[in-house]
Amino acid sequence: MIASMWHAASAGVLALVLATQAIETRSCPDKSKGDSSTSTPPAATSDVFTTRDGVRFRVETMVTGLEIPWSMAFASDGRLFITERPGRVRIVNIGNGTSELALTLDGVYTQGEAGLLGLALDPDFAQNHLLYLYYSASVGGGGINRIVRYREVGARLAERVVLLDNIPAATIHDGGRLRFGTDGLLYATAGDASNQNGAQDLGSLAGKILRINRDGSTPSGNRFGSPVYTYGHRNPQGFDWHPSSGELWASEHGNVGNDEINAIQAGANFGWPRIEGAATMSGMESPVVFFNPSIAPSGASFYRGQRFPLFVNNFFVATLRGTHLLRLTVDPSSRRVTSQERLLEGTFGRLRDVISGPDGYLYLCTNNRDGRGSPVSSDDRILRIVPAS
Repeated sequence: MIASMWHAASAGVLALVLATQAIETRSCPDKSKGDSSTSTPPAATSDVFTTRDGVRFRVETMVTGLEIPWSMAFASDGRLFITERPGRVRIVNIGNGTSELALTLDGVYTQGEAGLLGLALDPDFAQNHLLYLYYSASVGGGGINRIVRYREVGARLAERVVLLDNIPAATIHDGGRLRFGTDGLLYATAGDASNQNGAQDLGSLAGKILRINRDGSTPSGNRFGSPVYTYGHRNPQGFDWHPSSGELWASEHGNVGNDEINAIQAGANFGWPRIEGAATMSGMESPVVFFNPSIAPSGASFYRGQRFPLFVNNFFVATLRGTHLLRLTVDPSSRRVTSQERLLEGTFGRLRDVISGPDGYLYLCTNNRDGRGSPVSSDDRILRIVPAS
């Protein structure tokens, strides 16, 4: 590996390692590569992609050499916060091309799909610099998932507080997405942790969408008097609120296909394991749309920028097995998907998360080094979708 590194002598020391990495297919973390991400000036592919309705775009590579990036969130100052599943939080300054390692978590349970997963910045981050993480902790030979809070000081994370503990964990179905709602409360997805019955058990945090206050307490409006917001989920991994209607939409992994997009209603039962896909049952919600064969939907976001007028209010979903960016046009009033399109299919491999940036572009991260992909030398990457002339 060829590398060069420089430092700026200031309270927020910047360190940037420029690296060319060998192809890595192991799912276990390689501690020797803990500082080997690369933030570079945008490098656009020569390919121009065109959607069915005529939107032309290119894809720029913003960051290379990451190890299973799982979640992304922008601060109002333009910095991009990224989690890596082995237990690292990185901060990338898209504007000046610098990258910092802000945190390396100890005691992370990294078997299978578990590890450091979700990340969310406090709605008042510009003032309080609070950041929230969802991760799998090693406990007694296994793992449990927990939500913790840190404060960012000088591009480092400190003042750790555990907000919600003992969310069931396993080598599969850990959920893990964090996001603040329009109500100012923190939402989290929790998978069934390979125990189907837990999804219907209101006494368990598994197989749920959870909602908590910023201090970890239960909001007074939660129907069940606990962090449980909705239940009957198998493995939800992405969600966002429609910019116009405020309605919550979520993506969910099904069982041998039957991957779902759901319109979330507080207190509702989404059926797993009793129903999924086209099945129905009284008192249980059916998906807005489902997919067979599996596409393995992960992070999801509504587009809120102005760079792509035809994308406004479209629901974008990063897919893993599907290896495409799913674009959905939705009608929130009728809870219907009115059109769908698969973008970038097979172009960049497994996609884990998608978000709108403050610059109006779409940002994606790959997960080709998670043990299930076919990584190239620059994986894993942060990609940016920009208009093509």
